[in-house]
Amino acid sequence: MTDAVDKSFPLTQIREDTPGVNEVIHFNNCGSALPPTPVLETVINHLKREASIGGYEAADEAQERLNAVYDSTAKLIGSEPDEIAVIENATRAWDMAVYGYKFSPGDRVLLCRAEYVSNVIALLQLKERHQIEIIVIDDDEYGQIDLVHLEQELAKGAEMVTLTHTPTSGGLINPAESVGTLCNAYNTFFVLDACQSIGQIPINVKEIGCQVLSATSRKYLRGPRGVGFLYVEESALDQIEPPFLDLRAATWTSDMGYEIVDGAKRFENWETNFAGKLGLGAAIDYALDLTVEKTSKRLKALAEILRSKLASLNQLSIHDQGQDKGGIVTFSIEGLDSEVVSQKLRAQKINTSTTAPGAARFDLDHRGIPTVVRASTHYYNSEEEIDCFVSAVAALSK
Repeated sequence: MTDAVDKSFPLTQIREDTPGVNEVIHFNNCGSALPPTPVLETVINHLKREASIGGYEAADEAQERLNAVYDSTAKLIGSEPDEIAVIENATRAWDMAVYGYKFSPGDRVLLCRAEYVSNVIALLQLKERHQIEIIVIDDDEYGQIDLVHLEQELAKGAEMVTLTHTPTSGGLINPAESVGTLCNAYNTFFVLDACQSIGQIPINVKEIGCQVLSATSRKYLRGPRGVGFLYVEESALDQIEPPFLDLRAATWTSDMGYEIVDGAKRFENWETNFAGKLGLGAAIDYALDLTVEKTSKRLKALAEILRSKLASLNQLSIHDQGQDKGGIVTFSIEGLDSEVVSQKLRAQKINTSTTAPGAARFDLDHRGIPTVVRASTHYYNSEEEIDCFVSAVAALSK
């Protein structure tokens, strides 16, 4: 199969690798993407091996492949393997770094309007716990983080900037490298939430200049659920105390003594989802083989086609912002509840998801936008699927 986006793209092979496309039209990639066969087989085969010889024994047998996950992840983001920890999800990865950061009363934390809801809730708890101050940076004219306002607040003094790279509530991609440049100039700790951007766009942590990055397996990397990873720059390790330790993260050195292990593995715990960890590695290797540069170009082009066709429908509003837009397309239909729209589409085997203003108070609520439908493209989607989707939405909006 080929289409007008990029006739050289190996779409037929990729869709053959993706059994889910035979069952549904999947535009809920920003929720959880359809995994390719190599990821499925990796996870299932390890679970079978656990059932055959035992969980500990299967992990021992797979040790070389488990170690390789750190190498693949480091290659994906331009880091060193020792700067990677495999964590159960992106939110917990972010939590391990930010809850462990050594805050003092009065420290100022700057965040964007489109900051992910769980991050905001966590910061509000840390505000109560450590008496930190939370500053919300304005949007610029395009809806991205306002770099002028950010620099003004950095100049007043700030301990940390936390940025959601690609917000879950809309299609924009925040200018992470520009934020990193400013943070570096003002010697401010920079945390990047790459949950939606990892696998969607190329990422190099050294070029961005972040000290921490959190990411998931299940979205644009097309890996299994229940696994993600954390990057912590080696030079930043001393600024973070892991919120809790176990025998994976530390060594019991004497009756009343312990020593934290070197590197980012201090943020891991001993018991983990070994099948999921291997699946993460398989998903990253699959992405690296295709190259994120190539797949990103395709999925963004598909999203632009989708936006354009949806925008032509009566009573439908597109809510995406940003100079640089990604694969998440958000919209609402006048007079129709977005949850109902999503449910009716699912009844036709078309998957989408929704975001409510209560999950994006600084963004959607601030803009006075109701609950939105999220239709998110991936590189394995086709233009024929977009046409089917738009026809289904048009029928609902009449």
